[in-house]
Amino acid sequence: MPSAYSRRGLLKLASIILPAGMIGLPSRLLGYATENGDGHGMPISDEFPAQPKELVREMVTVAHYDLKRVQELLEIHPSLARAAWDWGFGDWESALGASSHMGNRPIAEYLISQGARPSLFSAAMLGQLDVVKAFVAAQPHVQRIRGPHSISLLAHAKAGGEAARPVFQFLQSLGDADAEPQVPLSETDIASVVGTYPFGPGANQQIDVTADHGQVNWTRKGIMPRPLFHIGERAFYPWGAPSVRIRFAEENGVVVMTVSDPEIVLTAHRKSEAK
Repeated sequence: MPSAYSRRGLLKLASIILPAGMIGLPSRLLGYATENGDGHGMPISDEFPAQPKELVREMVTVAHYDLKRVQELLEIHPSLARAAWDWGFGDWESALGASSHMGNRPIAEYLISQGARPSLFSAAMLGQLDVVKAFVAAQPHVQRIRGPHSISLLAHAKAGGEAARPVFQFLQSLGDADAEPQVPLSETDIASVVGTYPFGPGANQQIDVTADHGQVNWTRKGIMPRPLFHIGERAFYPWGAPSVRIRFAEENGVVVMTVSDPEIVLTAHRKSEAK
């Protein structure tokens, strides 16, 4: 079942998704530059006026765990308080969403004070019972909506600790605010899907399917791993993207992976192990 990342896991994640030396760089080195009329100076990024992607990604990443860096980034670009990033397959996460599912009250409260838009999920983590009840009254079954990475509303309240206990108890009483369990995977099932699936000649044109303590992960080389949620018969969806389907089937002795979103967007055969 999707759950909040640990601090140690996020520090490891940051080292994977942010290029070496990226964290801590000033914004002038992250895609913004000046170009005056006489042709002198550095060219302006093609992304301008959008903020540099690396800066947005860093903001959402550090909003999980690093208040000091959040404050530094907001001193440079105050609008980053509302930054959001797609981790893959439309798994959008805002900076406030990151701090909320981590139960990081200091970061969440600071982001809101700087203009981040409060949400049902931040309210649940912060223990704002009246706000959560108002959401449920205004929109029945809203408690079923999942947050970033498919983390449930109940899990956000649990992350809020003692201050959010009344919210947790209220949501628990509704009976459907938690995430559904995965269909169990046997060791044989896991072995049947783990491997490397090339889909082109490029170095990053391959998918690595791995498993860690029974959790299957899907990674395109160079991007963040996507944990997969098993729904049965070797069919999965990536955390945060329940409409996507990743299926594994054997054809002529070879395991074939298909990715549908909702149409088939990728088909790849598992690479044979060298003997």
